[in-house]
Amino acid sequence: MSDIIKIKNLQKHFIANRSVIKVLNNININLKKGELVALMGPSGSGKSTFLHLISLLDTPTKGEIFIFGKKTQNISEKQKNLMIRNNISIIFQNNNLLSDFNSLENVAIPLIIRGEKYKSSTEKAAKILDKVNLGHRLKHFPSDLSGGEQQRVAIARSIASETNIILADEPTGNLDEKTSKEVFSYFLKLKKSKKTILIATHNRDIAKQADYTLRISNGNIKRSNA
Repeated sequence: MSDIIKIKNLQKHFIANRSVIKVLNNININLKKGELVALMGPSGSGKSTFLHLISLLDTPTKGEIFIFGKKTQNISEKQKNLMIRNNISIIFQNNNLLSDFNSLENVAIPLIIRGEKYKSSTEKAAKILDKVNLGHRLKHFPSDLSGGEQQRVAIARSIASETNIILADEPTGNLDEKTSKEVFSYFLKLKKSKKTILIATHNRDIAKQADYTLRISNGNIKRSNA
């Protein structure tokens, strides 16, 4: 399998009250096509920071991130937005659905932004929502959906984006055990489509089903068996 994400000597430091807080130190990791990887570590260890760096929502203090062999440092904002749009989907714990749009519209948005027509975008979105068992919730707004349903809409949106990289930040953190298993089952289906998936989680049962685990501790990330 080829490297989809390559990280070299990655560091991230923050300055607070004139003190330097070192969150990540000299991280060297490669993620390959079709891998489903769990990212674990205690709260405040840097899991979200790491995901934000890979998703290009933040910039490293030092080091380099390559996506599909392309260096992401020092590129223009336009190039960065294009790289994100074409390659990366992000699923947050609070799902980041647009409250004024229904399920169908939330899933169709990436397609419309990409320049597809509204009708074809919504038709495709409806098919994807049906695949995640939400065909009966097309016209419902996020406030009308359960936490598990909202996360399935967020997953459907990432499917619609057709990106090869999916980053998920505690996507089952607010869900009960049964719903967590249900939501995670869709990530397993995405893995079969050869997507590269990185999931930050505290859930050991989820980590056990990943190909392997990356554990963050004291600014370092080490690969281990789930």
